This record gives sequence, structure tokens and C-alpha cells, in this order.
Amino acid sequence: MSADADVQALRRKGRIVVVGASLAGLRAAETLRDLGFTGSLTLVGDEPYEPYDRPPLSKQVLLGMEPAEDTALPRKRDIDAEWRLGVAAASLDRAAKHVRLANGDALPYDRLLITTGTKARPWFHPEEAALDGVFVLRTRDDSARLSRKLAAGPRRVLVIGAGFTGSEIASVCRERDVEVTVAERAPAPLVGALGEVVATVAARLQRDHGVDLRCGVSVTALEGDQAGRLRRAHLSDGSAIDVDVAVVSLGAIRNTEWLVGSGLAAGPRGIACDAGCRVFDVNGIVTDDIYAAGDVARSPHPLFGYQFLSLEHWGNAVEQAQVAAHNMVSAGPDRRPHLWVPMFWSVQFGVNIKSVGVPTMGDQLVIAQGALTEERFVAVYGYRGRVIAAASFDSGKWLGFYQQQIETGASFPPDYAMVDRRTDALQPVDPAFPDPRLPTHEPTVTLTGHSPTERCVQFIAPRA
Repeated sequence: MSADADVQALRRKGRIVVVGASLAGLRAAETLRDLGFTGSLTLVGDEPYEPYDRPPLSKQVLLGMEPAEDTALPRKRDIDAEWRLGVAAASLDRAAKHVRLANGDALPYDRLLITTGTKARPWFHPEEAALDGVFVLRTRDDSARLSRKLAAGPRRVLVIGAGFTGSEIASVCRERDVEVTVAERAPAPLVGALGEVVATVAARLQRDHGVDLRCGVSVTALEGDQAGRLRRAHLSDGSAIDVDVAVVSLGAIRNTEWLVGSGLAAGPRGIACDAGCRVFDVNGIVTDDIYAAGDVARSPHPLFGYQFLSLEHWGNAVEQAQVAAHNMVSAGPDRRPHLWVPMFWSVQFGVNIKSVGVPTMGDQLVIAQGALTEERFVAVYGYRGRVIAAASFDSGKWLGFYQQQIETGASFPPDYAMVDRRTDALQPVDPAFPDPRLPTHEPTVTLTGHSPTERCVQFIAPRA
């Protein structure tokens, strides 16, 4: 049978399983049906809910403007799928081509799409994490519980970590007139995403709005009373804070544990796949029947030096899911790459913060428009003489232009006249990102064997 005939047979009566009832999973399923796939379609989700929208969870839901149950994603069409909700995927058998669920069921597939996303990184001490008043924010249930707690008027909230989610939670607290302390071990909020030059503006925003921002410190312990309620937090500088709510906002963990032993290139940083969303195995060989999309996927992007990017962005999840769905039911010559330019947005303390490109690649920065002192500006990041990213505070209307600059490899620093460009911000400076040479993960693989016929990749456990 020819490749074209195989694809046509797959479209008519193939079995596709999507593990991850997420934004990416839903949009992929819709795309498959749009493309004429009439076979069986199964969506697996570990939560009991059909796909919902996550951005409102740290904004409207926490502010009490929208109930968590109203965040369900709108459907573009009927997908005629079997939903397996409230049961997680437990393992993958690539040889048998089936996904085993936590309840013991096995789902056979001809094509598998993994869209399992991420989960919140928990507090490092389980007994402290179990205290009444300690929260994380990732799921619909997390947001509903935290919203109820904030509505009850706690005396003081501690936010542990000042990334985008932590900063948004702090903003919600101040909007609710709740006292909040933010503990961040970096020199400023958002420093890992935007660099210290821009992050100083984020720090000023927080303090101007009444946030007790403490940088250069970490939380060492959470203390509860005899009834198991949170009462105090201890910091690395020796101080202690009386709090009755703590929100752990220390980033995300990609949901790949169920793939241990599957032979796929899946680990703490996500699932490695090619630009067409096909997953690699541990030997770096691309699979033809397993795909990944959304937050859990890592894929190379030609615009950014073919770096493997893991993007926790709403728009990326949608576009990557559509590319994956298209490629799953297309012959080789008809497949297309995922070339979405990363974009991100956040609203905090009344300011819209948006970015395009990959700011963390930047080795230089200029303030192309506006001024840092006015908290209304566009910062343009350069890498080896070309524009690589831009970030804006209340100036998002310009980012479409900078996206074009990124896509066309425009020279850096910008050599054209800009609207509202200040004479004191013309010279490029170091954006001051954390040292990228510092390791964030232990090695996870070793090479075994000496003969080419024996040489392969083997996973190793991280050091304790």
C-alpha cells in the first residue's frame, strides 16, 4: 500500500488518542475533524472537566469577577469524541501502540498526540505544603479555592516567587485590598523572563502599589499552628512574617512522568519533537506516530538558532496543536513546520505587559520607545546584531511591527526613526539576565556501548 493510501485509510478509520484534555488537545481535535478525519477520536484528561481557559484563573477568577466553572473553552465545532475524564494516563507501550490509563484500561492508537501541559511546582516540604492556607495555582479547582480564601479577607498573603503568575496574584491581592508580601530570590520580579533592566520597573510597580516586595531572599520554612493552619513564614535573611495564606508560585513541572520507560525523549524540560511536532525517541530518532503540542512540547525554531523552545503561551498551544493535527493525517510532503513566533501577555497593577520573540536570548537591549521611568515603553532585545525580541509596558500596539523585525532578521540596534524615542536611551545595554551557564537540571541521559550497532541512549536518575 502506498503512503498516500495509508494516509487516506488513516483519515477514514484510524484511531487517534489525545492525552491531555487541554486547550491544545481540544484545538487539535477540532482541526482533525476539519481536515476530514472520520476515525475514532479519544481525549484523555486527569481532571474531571472538559478543556477550560487558564489565563482567567489568575485574573478574573481570583478577583471574583468570574466563577471558575465559567472558564470552559468555547467549541468551534462538534468533534464527536470519546471523553475519558478524571483518569490519568499511566504509561505508554510503543510496541503495542496503546496508552494505559490509571484505572487499568488500555487505549489502542494509530496516532498519539500528547498535550499534557504542566502542573504547578509544589512546595518542597510535603508536611508544610499540606497546611491549611498553602496554595498553588494551576487548575480550575486551585483557582476556585484561592478565590474563596481571598474573598474571606486574610490578614496577609505571602506569594513565594515573582514570575508572571506570582506577580499577577500579588496584583489581585492589592486590588482586593489584601496585604501581600512577595518573596523572590532574584534581584527583581520577572528578571528571568525580561532581564533585570526591565525587571526594575516591575519591582517599582509592585512597591508603588503597596506590595511588600522582598528580593534576594527565599522562604525557608512555613510554620503552622496545632490545628494545621498556616501562621508564619521564615525567610533566608532570618526574618519571619505572620501570614495566613501562602501561594507557592515557583514555576511549572511538565507532565511527563507517565512516559518514564516509554523510550521517548521526555524529561523535566518537556518532550523533544521536531518542527513538525513529531516526538523524538531517546536515541534522537523521530517517531512517525507520536506527536506533542502545547506547554509540554519542546521543538526547534529556525528563527532562534534552532533552539529547542518550551513555550507556556496560549497562542503557541493553539497553533502548535493545529500543526500537529495537520501533520498527523498528512503524507510527508504535505506536512508543515510549526514556526509561531512566541508571544506573551500579562496584566498586573493596571499595566499591560506583552512580549514577542525570545527575550532570554538577548545579549543587548535598547529602550526604543518611551521611558523606563514612566512605565510606558518598548524594550528591544538584540542577539548577535539582529532583533530577537521586544517587550512592552502599556505599548503593545507596536509589537506587530517588532514581530516583523524579528521574522525578517532586522539589524540591531534599530537604525530607523522611532515614535517617542528618547535621547537618553539610544545606546544598547546588557539586559542583565541570570547567568545562563548555571545548570538548572542534572544530566538525564548517558550514552552506552562502543560499537555503532550497540550504542544507544539510557536515562539516568538525577542526583539527590
